[in-house]
Amino acid sequence: MLTQSDLNEVEEVVGEKIDEKTKNLPTKDEFYEETLKILSKLDKLDEAMTIVTARQSKHGDQIEALEKIHPRGRHPIST
Repeated sequence: MLTQSDLNEVEEVVGEKIDEKTKNLPTKDEFYEETLKILSKLDKLDEAMTIVTARQSKHGDQIEALEKIHPRGRHPIST
């Protein structure tokens, strides 16, 4: 059976191992700070994609209209 001294020693060894394994991990505040930076960038990217998509749609409509007036990329020959 383990004595209190044995349990204390096990606790100390386990604590040292945990500290060693987690020493390179960020703190909770560091983690949240970096996460907020990433989420902010994602929001900006989403806004940019919305703008680009709207412009692309408008340009597509303009190209279709021009193709109707200029079939095969040329003015129709009038007689």
